[in-house]
Amino acid sequence: MKPAHIALAVLIAAVWGFNFIAIKLGVAAVPPFFFTAARFALAAFPAILFVPRPTESWRWVAAFGLVLGVGQFGFLFLAVRLGLPAGLTSVVVQLQAPFTMLFAWFVLAELPQTRQLWGAAIAFVGMGVIAIPRWAGSDALPLLLSIIAASGWAGANIITKKAKPQNTLSFVIWSCLWVPIPMLLLSWIFEDHAQIIHAIMLPTPQVVISLIYIAFLSTVFGYGAWNYLIRLYPASTVAPFSLLVPLFGVAGGVLAFGERFDSYEITGGALIIAGLIFSNFGPQRIGLKKKADPEGSAT
Repeated sequence: MKPAHIALAVLIAAVWGFNFIAIKLGVAAVPPFFFTAARFALAAFPAILFVPRPTESWRWVAAFGLVLGVGQFGFLFLAVRLGLPAGLTSVVVQLQAPFTMLFAWFVLAELPQTRQLWGAAIAFVGMGVIAIPRWAGSDALPLLLSIIAASGWAGANIITKKAKPQNTLSFVIWSCLWVPIPMLLLSWIFEDHAQIIHAIMLPTPQVVISLIYIAFLSTVFGYGAWNYLIRLYPASTVAPFSLLVPLFGVAGGVLAFGERFDSYEITGGALIIAGLIFSNFGPQRIGLKKKADPEGSAT
């Protein structure tokens, strides 16, 4: 990747990392499915009045919106509402990177490099370490929901590769149109009606600020720029940069909410970051130079 594109990937990771602060503040006051609908509605309007329609097939636009909005954020917001810490959530959803490599392998025939497979394996081990004390009791469901959310993010990455959007900003913004209606239906079926009405009639400043950050910085800028990188490079090359998100997510959780991490979470998080480093800077990247034999052939 070009240095400028690496810098852009890191900036996206920072925006998405601090995004978990906004998510926790938002779902603390608003039911998660309704908050998801509001987030995507705000990302779509009034932007669609100024951004041209995407040239790609509507089936790709709709598929991206539904997989991202319902498959990733519907489950993600619910996991945070059920008590998964913001910093830890930012770590768990990074399973999207190995999921993306796996999906790209089967759907796009993008064969991962050896170092990327090893990096994914290290990341999965890290997730396993985090999960050890959480597979029992009330902590199990939000952890499972966050893993499902990670697979939704990976699915959205693959849809982007298949669609090959020419204008990633218009692709993201118009895809947001497909999210509010199904999420509002789910909200009305499963969530407290009184809380929904209260959120509409009396939105608090923290909810308004959270929605603005999530809708414009995280969704419009974040996914527009992310899809731009996904279009330029193999999915297995771009996806590991999302593993930087926990660095910012954990820092935000500590600073904003005083979150603390046990030994399992610290060890697992360190393994995830190690997986990112190995995926991008493993032996094939840093170059274990071949030795030449006296006849000039590589050994």
